[in-house]
Amino acid sequence: MIRVLVVDDHPIVRSGIVGLLDTEPDFEVIGEASSGEEAVGLAAELDPDVVLMDLRMPGMGGVAATGSIARSGGPRVLVFTTYEDDDQILAAIEAGASGYLVKAAPAEELAAGVRAVAAGQTVLAPSIAAQLVARVAAPRDAAPPELTPREHEILTLVAEGLSNPAIAERLYIGESTVKTHLIHVFEKLKVSDRTRAVTRAMELGILR
Repeated sequence: MIRVLVVDDHPIVRSGIVGLLDTEPDFEVIGEASSGEEAVGLAAELDPDVVLMDLRMPGMGGVAATGSIARSGGPRVLVFTTYEDDDQILAAIEAGASGYLVKAAPAEELAAGVRAVAAGQTVLAPSIAAQLVARVAAPRDAAPPELTPREHEILTLVAEGLSNPAIAERLYIGESTVKTHLIHVFEKLKVSDRTRAVTRAMELGILR
């Protein structure tokens, strides 16, 4: 049996996913979580084979929860979401997700994805794979955005794993100032979170 933990903040959606998985004879849904924090706790407590993870949830989102589970050596994570934004896709994969499927996928594709991830394979919905290929193939001759020295300094510290309060303490500035600089960094790099800001800066050669 493949033991699955289902994570989604919408009870009706979560119930529908559980219902789909329950029709498969080799699946056992052993738990449900409505937040990233709950998912991390249940993943450690229940030790499922696969965590089926939504992305956007109140509090800790799916990307952060995926990263936490991956860093702890926990179960494999299959992202299952309505969102096809390429920054979200890359952030989830970089955080340690073993696959990325969209909720518009047919039931048989979801079941096949769970089985593949449980077997140690990587799974990407065709639309997601096409986006990643297009992104890799896109011209890269445009000049990267310019960060101010302070923005670069703060992003470097983010890459080292420091939190906003720790960065503020290191640089002798207020935490609100750190947040303001990061907002400007996100805007310049066209990203929505710290993890993707670091990886995008590395892609562009801003960080090494």
